[in-house]
Amino acid sequence: MAETNWYVVHTYSGYENKVKANIDKTIENRHLEEEIIEVRVPMQDVVELKNGANKTVQKKLFPGYVLINMVMNDDTWYVVRNTRGVTGFVGPGSKPVPLTEAEMKPLGIRAENLSVDFKDGDTIAVVAGVWKDTVGVVQRIDYGKQTATINVELFGRETPVEISFAEVRKM
Repeated sequence: MAETNWYVVHTYSGYENKVKANIDKTIENRHLEEEIIEVRVPMQDVVELKNGANKTVQKKLFPGYVLINMVMNDDTWYVVRNTRGVTGFVGPGSKPVPLTEAEMKPLGIRAENLSVDFKDGDTIAVVAGVWKDTVGVVQRIDYGKQTATINVELFGRETPVEISFAEVRKM
């Protein structure tokens, strides 16, 4: 697999979530899951005073911009660039410039490659978080998000749950 980098895409203001949804749908339709890894609209929690009460709301960290972790090639460039609401990649001319490690760190994006001691089909135990003391079978590993999707039994049914690498250990 070719190297992925994070790129910044400029969108019409207010279209960030719509652009994310459109790109996610295109990834699914064109089977580009191996080339476009993740599409993200960075959000932050902001406390607002409304009607005399503090209320925590999510606001866009960079209005008008969407972050995309992808392999840059002609096909992925074309898909992203021609998505409704996208005005272009951030960079000189039409050449997209990937984010550096220093630029990604304050955004909470982890770039380091992790290796885990489990793989698809392995049984793992959740050791922290909401699903603590739950056992499940690994269905999918996402190194970009550093999560594993496991099947757990919930109300007598197998249910997929996404768990952070830090919350699990191999049985």
